[in-house]
Amino acid sequence: MNLAVVHEAVAAAIPERECLIFRDRRFTWAQVTDRTRRLADVLRQHGLGCHRERSELSNWESGQDHVALYLYNGNEYMEGMLGAYKARTAPFNVNYRYVEEELIYLFDNADARAVIYHAAFAPVLEKVRPKLSQVKLWLQVADESGHALLPGALDYEAALGAASPDPLPETPSPDDLYILYTGGTTGMPKGVLWRQEDIFKAALSAGATPKNLDDVIARVTAGPGPRSLPCPPFMHGAAHWVAFNMWHVGGTVLVQSEPTRLDPDDIWSTVEREQANTITIVGDAFARPLLDQLDVKSYDLSSLAMVTSGGAILTAGIKDEILAKLPHVRVMDALGSSETGAQGSNFSTADAKASTGSFAMAPDNEVLKQDLSGLVEPGSDEVGWLARRGNVPLGYYKDAEKTARTFPEVDGVRYSVPGDRAQVGADGSLKLLGRDSVTINSGGEKIFAEEVEHALKHHPQVYDAVVVGTPNERWGSQVTAIVQLRQGASADDAGLESGLNEVAATHIARYKLPKAFVFVDQVTRAPSGKADYRWAKQTALEALGQAS
Repeated sequence: MNLAVVHEAVAAAIPERECLIFRDRRFTWAQVTDRTRRLADVLRQHGLGCHRERSELSNWESGQDHVALYLYNGNEYMEGMLGAYKARTAPFNVNYRYVEEELIYLFDNADARAVIYHAAFAPVLEKVRPKLSQVKLWLQVADESGHALLPGALDYEAALGAASPDPLPETPSPDDLYILYTGGTTGMPKGVLWRQEDIFKAALSAGATPKNLDDVIARVTAGPGPRSLPCPPFMHGAAHWVAFNMWHVGGTVLVQSEPTRLDPDDIWSTVEREQANTITIVGDAFARPLLDQLDVKSYDLSSLAMVTSGGAILTAGIKDEILAKLPHVRVMDALGSSETGAQGSNFSTADAKASTGSFAMAPDNEVLKQDLSGLVEPGSDEVGWLARRGNVPLGYYKDAEKTARTFPEVDGVRYSVPGDRAQVGADGSLKLLGRDSVTINSGGEKIFAEEVEHALKHHPQVYDAVVVGTPNERWGSQVTAIVQLRQGASADDAGLESGLNEVAATHIARYKLPKAFVFVDQVTRAPSGKADYRWAKQTALEALGQAS
């Protein structure tokens, strides 16, 4: 189940069906196959490919050349992934908001040998290129910025036009790497290494996992396939996971016309124009502006059947708002991580009460005890580690120590334990508490930041909130909330802070309530919609006069 091999097989079965749509460019499966074979040929012409097979390597090593995808959403991003796989190279995601120092770190850590980038990023690449001596190939994608080609770079379309569309002689392997760099919101980004067959089974197989290519072809030829719009940047796993899931059932991937920012009118207009059946968002940060837009303008959204959220929790109040405005849809809250793939799901409809942080666990997922000595007993209220066994990553690139720590063996079974804390209900349901790395230890009590964030968002004046720990003489660390209020609300209102805590106290114990509030015009999040806890911590410390 190599991703390039699967895509080629599907394309052979449904060559004229629409595969990818971006603005006025409509690509059939046959056309995407042609373009990605050409890209693979370009990469191979520059000596890039697989040089050592998996059997010769340790779990944190790679025998393939790595291709950086420094791109906004567009057909080129997904072409970049597939074309790289067909050349037996390993593409990896680049956060396009990184500054020069962060880019140098990422390209060096990933040992990038090729970079496919939008022309808009040419100026910053021009500054860092002298420090990126490993890069052999620069492929520039033209865009509205109008920036000229960097010296020595190739124009993406011209390079594809001059390349061969013939299949490459070397068949990609299920052992070939899929690399996903973590967001780095609490530390430096890390490259998660998966075998392609493992990530296919863990996150990219859309429902019941096919046993072989025949099963895949049977699914894609059974019907027309869904039309899906992943709203987040493709550089975020949740977005390109959705794209591959849709492709693996013969669907069509839609890309919004404005890929550089979240434009709610553009999103809903694309759904209306292309008759999308599903959209994917990232938690409240995406849902709130999309809901606000429905109060501004009417759209024909009758084709829409599912709103899926992944990468950040979608709170119950927001789910209820979605279902009130779109009662014909289902809302799916999908749980997963870069190191585990899919871990759980929660479905809400207009006829069922929505909840926050509660999931049905996916197969091969369990909650391990604090000391990894075994499984947490359902209904025990014991807090453990959410973990996955079976199809899990190999490890972190170039980091044997973190690989051993995150992927331990328990009773002879290898697990992925990336750091999420959870409990198991008596019925086997999963209650997600949050990531241990952003847990606040206040007066000896462990307080999960995400749990407090969810509680605060029940207040009608809260638009967004992020919670961090800040120093406190009495408690050691205190819960501090960085809050963005809804338009028209004022941080100067008497009693606002106590009112926020009173609402939150109906959902969490009082010892977990914020002891300090910082009000901001806008909560800064990653383009993926995930909370940026480094920004939040610095903002809180500065506001409280504690910054060094």
